[in-house]
Amino acid sequence: MTRVYLTTAIPYVNAAPHLGFALEAVQADVLARHHRQRGDEVRLLTGTDDNSLKNVLAAQAAGVPVREFVDRNAEAFAALRGPLALSCDDFIRTSRDPRHETGVRRLWHACAAAGDLYRARYEGLYCVGCEHYLTEDELDGGCCPEHRVPPTRIAEENWFFRLSRYADRIHEAIACGRLRIEPAGRRNEVLSFIEGGLRDFSVSRSQARARGWGISVPGDDGQVVYVWWDALGNYLTSLDYGGDERAYQTWWAGADRRVHVIGKGVLRFHAVYWPAMLLSAGLPLPTDILVHDYLTVDGRKISKSSGTRVDPVELVHRYGTDAVRWWLLREVPRVGDADFTVARMVGRANEDLAGGIGNLVNRVVTMVHRYRDGRPDPARVLGDLPETCRAVPEVVAEALADLDFRRAIAAVWTIVEQANRYIERERPWELARAERAGDPYASERLNDCLSGLVEACRFLGERLAPFLPDASARVLAQCTPVGGLLPPAEPLFPRIDA
Repeated sequence: MTRVYLTTAIPYVNAAPHLGFALEAVQADVLARHHRQRGDEVRLLTGTDDNSLKNVLAAQAAGVPVREFVDRNAEAFAALRGPLALSCDDFIRTSRDPRHETGVRRLWHACAAAGDLYRARYEGLYCVGCEHYLTEDELDGGCCPEHRVPPTRIAEENWFFRLSRYADRIHEAIACGRLRIEPAGRRNEVLSFIEGGLRDFSVSRSQARARGWGISVPGDDGQVVYVWWDALGNYLTSLDYGGDERAYQTWWAGADRRVHVIGKGVLRFHAVYWPAMLLSAGLPLPTDILVHDYLTVDGRKISKSSGTRVDPVELVHRYGTDAVRWWLLREVPRVGDADFTVARMVGRANEDLAGGIGNLVNRVVTMVHRYRDGRPDPARVLGDLPETCRAVPEVVAEALADLDFRRAIAAVWTIVEQANRYIERERPWELARAERAGDPYASERLNDCLSGLVEACRFLGERLAPFLPDASARVLAQCTPVGGLLPPAEPLFPRIDA
């Protein structure tokens, strides 16, 4: 048994959730369910990043008190658990959870004790969307490359963290694989960034610029803790780091794998800033940082603050959890952005779920009822289908270790393909006619064929569990005899009308 601590990044709550975060939440959920299915001990954490100037400005623009605005949007993120069928073990809110402020203060004190915090005056270009400073050579046409708006020039005195002190140790951890970053292109990107030289970074903001929102710097009430320092700490604070620490000792210090699932836009913070903070505090590093690219609409990144926002809850309401999860896992590549349309999602659900998995299971159960009164012979599971099924789990495990959900789904899909080929090759309807004509050999072959197909469908239902937990339960219910009798065949995936 392996102990695995899985986390998503925690999103800002400047607006309701969009499909881009749903992608990350579903990916992390699949990994959690997969490890549980293998018998591993798993903790899955997600939450919301409440203590951001971005949230404050959005509340002011909406004419809503900040606390009310943040609470409302944070609740929308927490409520994704139902529509997206997420199996989270914990959900942290950085402005509400009493564990968080205590843990952030402890992390601050630990880094201060290491001599890594100091005050300095700074002037630079600040992007509120990114919540960090940019250099001139990072701009694209004078704009933030991520948010396409000019940054604001800010001058103030802040607390700084000695990031430069940890460049060599972070580089070594990544280069040797102790801190694994996947895909490899993202790993190389981080190594190149470190090799370009790391500069100390600001870890506080003035109370005035933060509008009084956030956690005060320990011993300096005129400053609040920088939102990224605050937010990154949630991976520890949710484990009661700063409290009795039992959860921390189990799930951070005692975990075999500490895995962050994040988007490419926050890679630098998780792969450089966060490891440096941990090294400073004398704490273990993450073991894996798994990075996904973006979802787009008409080539533009889906975001909460733009016209490209796609509401995952509305999609689930209209088309169902299975359709949404299946598209996110079947269509989004391991490397490269994926463009979303409702038509693509509906087409994929109708082709794969209704026309593929649903049709196969319905076809098999119908034949068992037609030719064997609904009673498959459990002792007769022969042929090449079991070989196909036995090969699937290891391929899925290898793919998911690399955050390659398309390859994992493709491995499960081979069961559908092989079962359909088996049906066409064995032609059970012809075997049934031969049996009625008195051919005993045909009767044995029909028993073998139908029993093998039922077991293949049951195995398919089991392998679907990490990806489509609701559909998995329906497939297993349809293919599991009760008192030796299969339930009557029912449509598992009605076709969707876009």
